[in-house]
Amino acid sequence: MASEIPTVTGRETWHPARLLPTAGIKGQEEQERRATSALLAVMRAVPEFGHALLKELGAPKSRVIDTFAEVRFADAAGKTQIPDGAIVCEHGKRSWTCLVEVKTGTAPLRDEQVASYLDIARDNGFDAVLTISNQITASSAETPVGVDKRKLRKVDLWHLSWWRVITEAVVQSRHRGVSDPDQAWILDELIAYLDHDASGAGGFGDMGDKWVSVRKAAHDGTLRASDDAARVIAERWEEFTQYVCMGLSQDLGQKVTSPRPRKQLSAQRLDELVSGLTERGSLEAPIRVPNAIGDIALRADLRTRQSATSVTFDGPKEMRAKPRINWLLRQLRDSPDDLYVEVHYPNARQTTVGRLGDVRDAPEQLLFEPDPKREPRAFTLTMLRPMGQKRGKDPGSFVRDTRDHAFDFYRDLVQNLKGWQPRAPRSTGVLIDEDEDANEVSEAPAAA
Repeated sequence: MASEIPTVTGRETWHPARLLPTAGIKGQEEQERRATSALLAVMRAVPEFGHALLKELGAPKSRVIDTFAEVRFADAAGKTQIPDGAIVCEHGKRSWTCLVEVKTGTAPLRDEQVASYLDIARDNGFDAVLTISNQITASSAETPVGVDKRKLRKVDLWHLSWWRVITEAVVQSRHRGVSDPDQAWILDELIAYLDHDASGAGGFGDMGDKWVSVRKAAHDGTLRASDDAARVIAERWEEFTQYVCMGLSQDLGQKVTSPRPRKQLSAQRLDELVSGLTERGSLEAPIRVPNAIGDIALRADLRTRQSATSVTFDGPKEMRAKPRINWLLRQLRDSPDDLYVEVHYPNARQTTVGRLGDVRDAPEQLLFEPDPKREPRAFTLTMLRPMGQKRGKDPGSFVRDTRDHAFDFYRDLVQNLKGWQPRAPRSTGVLIDEDEDANEVSEAPAAA
């Protein structure tokens, strides 16, 4: 008979052995080399993850994803260039090849280095260059580097943030799943490695060294659109917005986005953010969760030093005024008293608003005062919180508090809200009997 596994005292405090240890990482170069090798190796070992990461880059779904580290080429001047890696996907007669350039920590991608790799890719018949860094963009098609557009005629340039890589790994592991248990374990080891501070592959650190001065100028009303620091903070806010979206994606297993107006370019979006900062002293962003009742609106008000999270959605279409408000209040039974309820009315700029704690038992306070019978058109629910002042991601920081505020708002409120569902039409109980005289009718049979 097999012996029982002995109980070891203190075993619960032991640290698990890691496939990809972070111990002993010294210096930026070794950090980048380890992160590159770990990612590329796991992309090959766990093809479900690899294909999920490469799908929107145009790579075919090959049986094997071949990956290589520190590939060497000679440039036009005969100088040796060493991109951090290369990826090869082959499916039938189609082959897709890509060079990879990686940065970790706070190191930014360098325009001239990426430009030289685009030249190497073109000269050697590669399809694309992929950059990976902690710089977060709205999509893989947007790049944080500036290169001559002529270099992109034959070679595509893609970008993934490390936070995007981690998000894809988490979603694949926790939500989509990995069919092979050993591969699932390998993917979890990559997540553990990238999640460690020593790997240099993080999410969003802070709002940057311009944050304090811009926050003070916006609060005092002295910030101007010509101030370069305002645009820097607008760029950081865009990164922060994507950071929040991907954090929600990791939790929900669904792609959460920050929608923009159709055809709006990144530069136009930054202009819009700078305008909001200088004119209203605020930063704003929408967040869209699939099938949620409405988009979540994030707003950081630097003048009042408050962060606001809100959601707007349509009200019922088939009730009188007060029952429509009661329909909403019934869904807010467990919501906190300091939630603000705003009611929008048709053909009126004026809205009514009140704290939930004040209107729970007095819904008539939310009726349209000039015309109490006017039916509400839509509702906005808003939660206000003091804005974090510290830098970094520690408790009390702007990044930590604003992120947690958004997550809590979705979890505690938005995911539980249900849109109005019209009642199905009621049967009259009278049917036309085609076998009888056309002028005669019969009652429908009673339901069993």
